[in-house]
Amino acid sequence: MKKGKVISGLLAVSLLTSTPWAVLAESPKWQNVNVNEEKDGSLFNSENYDFMKFSKIGGKLAEIDQQSNRVKVEIKGTSSDGHPLYVVTIADPTTQGKFGKIQALRKQMFKNPGKAQDWIANNPDFKVPIMINGSIHGTEFVGTDAVMQLIERFATQNDAETKKILANNILIFNVVQNPDGRVDATRFNGEGIDLNRDFITQSQPETRETVELLKEWNPMVFLDTHGYVKNYGPNLQGLIEPCTPPHNPNYEYDLYNKWALGQAKAMEGQILGDKANYEGSLYQNMKGSYIPLRDDAAGWDDYPPIFTPMYAMYHGAYGHTLEAPTNDEDGVRWMYNAIMGALNYATENKQGMITDQIEMFKRGINFDHPTHQDGHFPNAYILPVDEKDPTVTQKAVNHLINNDIEVVQASKAFTAGGKSYAKGTYIVKMDQAKAGLANTMLWDGEDISNDTPAMYDISAWSLPELWGFEANPVHETVNVTASKVNQVAGQGSVTGKGPFLIPNSSVKAVNLVNTLLQQGVTVKRDEESGNFYAVASANQVSAAVKESGLQIGTAAVPKSAQAIDSLKVAILKDGGMGKVQSHSGTKLALKRLGFDVTEVTPVEVADNGLNGYDVFVYSGTESLISTNLSAANKEFGFQNAGQYDTFKANVSSFVNGGGKYIAVGAGASRATKTLGLTDDTINTGGSNSNGIVKVNYDGEGVTAGYDQDDLGFVYRPVWFTGTDNDEVQATLSNSEDFFVAGHWRNNSGAKGQAVIVKEQDKDVTLIGLEAGFRDHTDYLFRLLSNAIFTK
Repeated sequence: MKKGKVISGLLAVSLLTSTPWAVLAESPKWQNVNVNEEKDGSLFNSENYDFMKFSKIGGKLAEIDQQSNRVKVEIKGTSSDGHPLYVVTIADPTTQGKFGKIQALRKQMFKNPGKAQDWIANNPDFKVPIMINGSIHGTEFVGTDAVMQLIERFATQNDAETKKILANNILIFNVVQNPDGRVDATRFNGEGIDLNRDFITQSQPETRETVELLKEWNPMVFLDTHGYVKNYGPNLQGLIEPCTPPHNPNYEYDLYNKWALGQAKAMEGQILGDKANYEGSLYQNMKGSYIPLRDDAAGWDDYPPIFTPMYAMYHGAYGHTLEAPTNDEDGVRWMYNAIMGALNYATENKQGMITDQIEMFKRGINFDHPTHQDGHFPNAYILPVDEKDPTVTQKAVNHLINNDIEVVQASKAFTAGGKSYAKGTYIVKMDQAKAGLANTMLWDGEDISNDTPAMYDISAWSLPELWGFEANPVHETVNVTASKVNQVAGQGSVTGKGPFLIPNSSVKAVNLVNTLLQQGVTVKRDEESGNFYAVASANQVSAAVKESGLQIGTAAVPKSAQAIDSLKVAILKDGGMGKVQSHSGTKLALKRLGFDVTEVTPVEVADNGLNGYDVFVYSGTESLISTNLSAANKEFGFQNAGQYDTFKANVSSFVNGGGKYIAVGAGASRATKTLGLTDDTINTGGSNSNGIVKVNYDGEGVTAGYDQDDLGFVYRPVWFTGTDNDEVQATLSNSEDFFVAGHWRNNSGAKGQAVIVKEQDKDVTLIGLEAGFRDHTDYLFRLLSNAIFTK
């Protein structure tokens, strides 16, 4: 999608008040959001109220802007569904026009942190940026409503508290971080992605916009507005971070917690100080708020960098998730008060807080991490490049750069850590300001199964292991002539007259194959290696190859290679059971692989069957075929019990007629058993168990391109026994250390067991690994394409 135009100041006012919405962004997917098209409430919330509709927000911001000389209104791009992403910056009028200078001074924190600390000590009237993120989950309406009230206050009011805060801070409001979810009353965005799980991979435009804001301002404080948490303790209403252990070991946690706990208590104090103005007894009787680090031992960790505040902490922010107790006006008031408490605390303590924020960057630059064991941070990571298919490494390099991590490229061959590397190898030196972010993205991770009873979400996310590129840690100084990389623009090339070998080596390679198939090019696939052969002339394939980034050449086509077709894939749609779209990660993976994918709901399959499709993918909760659903889930599944029978009959008819059925993950595997498509025993681990595992792939067919000693990823782990009638194509390693990183207690029963099986008498494949998980498991996406193309 094309990025929306940035509009600010009076220009924004004139456009917002007099121009149709379509002018605000280039080619948006939508025209004129109508309040009648927006949901009035969510099935997932036990209570609803008359929250501000998204369609009213642009006009309200324009109205506020007209009244104030403190406000800058911008549209920083568009959401997945094409809605504008509003950003409002508020500062004392004397600061307007100086934002660039203030941002430049903050950039000095990354170059000369000592001088930056000295400057701050000598200039006490400096202003610090504070960023407030509105409603990243669409059903948690109170965050944006509180943000809108705060925008109006700081734009127009002149009381002493308001003036003092503006005299010391610049306020950046990401007004509605998830407009799609607000319009549709869903937790996720238009692609079905939970944006508060997307910050390590940044697959969505809304996430990337927030990352750009963080880089632009490097805020001292970051507040993320959520709901709904109540009664976590006796009369402790709402939640305010900091969190329980385990803390991510790549933080400079001592610097964060020195101020974060005090700031949390200040937010709690502001909430309690306004008790008389709450309407509900829940609030009138509250004794405080739940602060996990103070009030608990485990269960609400800040370990994975997938969450917005946790990610912001790597940019130096004191990050807090704020979970309001209820979805009503009292919840809005709670959120408003919490944010005011944070602003007042930051104002009173800005000198110390900003000094310690800079200290984090200083530690990175000086390669001095006093609270970490020696060796935790390597001196550098070395990223060699595959000459034929550099696409995965290039994606990784661009991702690092886009996250403010410095990458250099060797100008000549060199040796490091006992290995020789070619000219053009990429290097991430770890003596840089945001070393913690670089390390959390590139390290192997750790097994924390015995460190805590449970984790809130994923516990392993190593990008090299899950994206499939090499990043070798080196614990010595790397001496090589190298130049800084600003962006990698890879372009593919074709050598020879054809036919052309396209290796089964990456997502880009498979996408190229699908592109050529859709263009009518003949492509053959070797079942044994999984490699592809384009039987065409160079001029027929050159444009697509250039776009892919691969370097391909002429090769003889193996006699066993068979022609493949452009296949039409259906994926069973989870519209939002349990507040999430459980199929969305696999759908995203299939799209990135270049397949023609159509979402079909359970009712549609029951009513219409699967005629016209070649492949049916089930990747999601087993509740999609349940006949006993809650009111919140009912609209996404069967509407009556009889539909299960017709669904089962239609899927069986599809398979018996030669259709290909693929199940991905635990829920889909259990559903496949219920549907009678497998007689295997489906074994599952704990619902919050997840991590990186060692896998032995047989390397042909469904697992072509993978090795005997390789890696996979599990989430709610599943493995298969009773597989005598199957082709077992991958097993977990039969070793005590098969679990590499993450959190999975009592996992010994899965050791050596099957995780990918194919039925012998019908085209049914069960993939127990998470082959399409939230854009995390790029390396495993080819298991999906292998399963689709294998005859």
